[in-house]
Amino acid sequence: MPIHYQVDDHHVALITINRPEAKNAMDMEHFFQLRSAWDRFGEDENAWVAVITGVKDSFLVGADLKTYIPQITEHQKKIASGEVSTIDGYRLDDGMRAVLRGVKLYKPIIAAVNGTCVAGGMEMLGGCDIRIAVDSATFGVLEPKRGLFAGGGTTVRLPRQIPYPAAMEFLLCADRIGADKAFEMGLLNEVTTAEQLMGRADDYARRITANGPLAIRKTKESVLRGLATDMKDAYRIESELAAEVFGSEDAKEGPRAFMEKRPPVWVGR
Repeated sequence: MPIHYQVDDHHVALITINRPEAKNAMDMEHFFQLRSAWDRFGEDENAWVAVITGVKDSFLVGADLKTYIPQITEHQKKIASGEVSTIDGYRLDDGMRAVLRGVKLYKPIIAAVNGTCVAGGMEMLGGCDIRIAVDSATFGVLEPKRGLFAGGGTTVRLPRQIPYPAAMEFLLCADRIGADKAFEMGLLNEVTTAEQLMGRADDYARRITANGPLAIRKTKESVLRGLATDMKDAYRIESELAAEVFGSEDAKEGPRAFMEKRPPVWVGR
């Protein structure tokens, strides 16, 4: 199966995009599989953090230009009018949800970028919370070079995540850039070697799972919902979520474990 999903004993879900024959380009079937992996992660109570990566020298290069794009282009007018909800049995929102556009997923996601991250890869990267890349990785919003539009969230998320001039250079020039420049722009947390990539991703994941899972989820929820509204409403959301956390079993366990000088045993509620 090209999209692999597995959870380890530390509550870390590893999602691997494994379609090397197409450099991890997505057609209808593989967008469906990736969407399904995110759905599974969201529903999996044993999975607290996800790490997403690819195989060989590709992370995700977006939609398959030979298959997916012609299908979408053929039906574009009907899609825009709402007439078509499926194509060949696949839901039209599979591609959007696969790259985390509009997905209410408040568990942390770590991107371990093992290689080329362009087009839909950049779309999905915008939905990841922590991003580590190998030093040979390249990034780019390449859709305009093909006369296409980056409609999977990049034009919305990127200007909110890195400085505006850097975002507009990315979006309008449609150039590929290297990992070091992406790091300088603030797109990445860290650049490392191929040998150290998954170890560094696991280190971030372990540091996150050491914390209360409910507190972590509500923290991410507060950030994302707060960014989508004004300050007054964001403070209201923050207060509501804080009340949920402080009323939880984990909020009792954390201080108790501190006083008893032992690691906390989290239940996530």
